[in-house]
Amino acid sequence: MVRARAGRRGRPPGRTSRRTDAPRRAAFDTLVAVTARGAYANLVLPGMLADRRIVGRDAAFATELAYGTLRSTGQLDKVLELCSSRPLKQVDPRVLELLRLGAYQLLHMRVPAHAAVAATVEVARVAVTDGPAKFVNAVLRRVAEREFDAWMVEVAPDPEKDPVAHLAIEHSHPEWIVRAFADALERSQPGASARWPRPPPRWPPTARRPPPHLVARPGRIDRDELLAASGGTAGRFSPYAIYLDGGDPAAIEAVRDNRAAVQDEGSQLCALALANVELAGADERWLDLCAGPGGKTGVLGALAAQRGASVVAVEQAEHRANLVARTTEGLPVTVVVADGRSVGEDPRLPEGGFDRVLVDAPCTGLGALRRRPEARWRRQLADVKPLVKLQRELAVAALTAVRPGGVVGYVVCSPHLAETRVQVADVVRRTGAELVDARPLLPDVPDLGAGPTVQLWPHRQGTDAMFLALLRRK
Repeated sequence: MVRARAGRRGRPPGRTSRRTDAPRRAAFDTLVAVTARGAYANLVLPGMLADRRIVGRDAAFATELAYGTLRSTGQLDKVLELCSSRPLKQVDPRVLELLRLGAYQLLHMRVPAHAAVAATVEVARVAVTDGPAKFVNAVLRRVAEREFDAWMVEVAPDPEKDPVAHLAIEHSHPEWIVRAFADALERSQPGASARWPRPPPRWPPTARRPPPHLVARPGRIDRDELLAASGGTAGRFSPYAIYLDGGDPAAIEAVRDNRAAVQDEGSQLCALALANVELAGADERWLDLCAGPGGKTGVLGALAAQRGASVVAVEQAEHRANLVARTTEGLPVTVVVADGRSVGEDPRLPEGGFDRVLVDAPCTGLGALRRRPEARWRRQLADVKPLVKLQRELAVAALTAVRPGGVVGYVVCSPHLAETRVQVADVVRRTGAELVDARPLLPDVPDLGAGPTVQLWPHRQGTDAMFLALLRRK
């Protein structure tokens, strides 16, 4: 009888760690998709886990490994530079992702060193070839020679001499983002910077990946009903918010049929504040000037339906406009494909034609880095200036679209001062709009500062770092 040739370590071909290391392979394939194809981990990984039937603890392991490696890329590369026999720029990109994958296990996860090295080398053999696998083995063995704290002493600058650079490496953020967070925290909590290099508690505010948040769309599903269907827990602040403990939100029927949606509680609070600010006179026509992909539009549309109002949702990109249309199906929402800056020129967007206007402006997205781990490495400081210009133009257009006495909600998912407080001050100067104190419209939410604008924080309110300003046209 002819026997099948034994594979490595005596295993028959096809019985390698392809099965036992399915979580590591999924994490590796996610990293490659993100870095090589520009994909987003939060869109790629869930589908990959479902397709490969990776569930339970294995799914949790793969998720932590993929997200954690992406979050820690800058920090891991500093360590790998000292352990590699060649510059990282000369390392094959797929091999570099394997090195990061192994280094993250060694420095951040409770995986025994020998298991982290051996399992990552095995993924290299299966996914690449034996040659790179030997290189991966050699580099990771050097990484395993020290614990995390010892490596940070080696690669991070002295915190007393350069606290920003130290925090950037220790917590794996580009320096410009660390400075942006520090400036915003100092503005909202004077004296915070005097405590550096000892950072605020739970620094940085983007470090921990949060559970998914759901919104029970008002009038479409009761929150208690969604709680029972989802197995989640009630949100702290929004009367429509639910925190999921795990699982796939898309598996919930109410999410599939648009009675509920995935939406951070901070986003819900911003939409609710605009909807609930007091108006004198008519309150029938609402406008969402930057609607895609439709999360806040869905909340406004559901509230408008209860009040006999309607919403015009503007989105410049047709494919995103289609997303808005799908997510708001059955609501009094009209989707318009247009540039939000064309108010007064486009007959569908008349000057002074709306009572409430939302400007959920394109921004750096620094407030949602905990949900989008790769974004911190994609955004550049050079992105801020053109975004600020676009935000200003949209905010001015919104104040043109709203009637006198009507209110504009300016929202960005960022704490960067140029996109938030500085931007709003400039818009007020240009338009003469009146700032409305937003804090009373977020009842029972702690640590909102001196107002009248609101900056939410992951480490304070548990939401994305959403910024809200309410502006009344005089």
